[in-house]
Amino acid sequence: MNVFRILGDISHLLAIIILLVKMQKSKSCAGISGKSQILFALVFTTRYLDLFTTFFSVYNTVMKVIFLICAYVTVYMIYVKFRKTFDSENDSFRLEFLLVPVTGLSFLENYSFTPLEILWTFSIYLESVAILPQLFMISKTGEAETITTHYLFFLGLYRALYIANWVWRYYTENFYDQIAVVSGVVQTIFYCDFFYLYITKVLKGKKLSLPMPV
Repeated sequence: MNVFRILGDISHLLAIIILLVKMQKSKSCAGISGKSQILFALVFTTRYLDLFTTFFSVYNTVMKVIFLICAYVTVYMIYVKFRKTFDSENDSFRLEFLLVPVTGLSFLENYSFTPLEILWTFSIYLESVAILPQLFMISKTGEAETITTHYLFFLGLYRALYIANWVWRYYTENFYDQIAVVSGVVQTIFYCDFFYLYITKVLKGKKLSLPMPV
């Protein structure tokens, strides 16, 4: 395990904690896409089924359990605890547009045609596009709360650090996971415009605003 992997995991966990704290303090889930959070919960569920079959390390097991718990707590807070503040009108991305092609691709492109491997592959492909409902929601409303932008920034930073992790592992371990790398690069590309706006606006104390769709 290298520093990029550890920093990536910390950034990922920090993003989720920021989101949970934001909802708990404000008693609201306004501006947060419940659909994106459902997809992330599905990502962790299908990826971490190996918790029941394989032990890698204490660190690996603990992090997987934490991510699973946080994912379902987030979904619970959006759809149950703070459901009255949930903006269902703007959280309108059609999930089937992501789930159908991702499911098909996971059956076509995988390392082994076994249930666990196909589900793992499904989770990798799905994670690369799971943030799209959130970005779509922001594009519909035209703006995002500062705390939500911090969440998105650390989520994007996590993927960027994992790319560095894969580069490091390629040169030090001669390890290359094509599915994870390609999917990670695709996911990071989705954040590029957001990174620019975050640096030029949010870090200068301005609110992130986007042009409203016509």
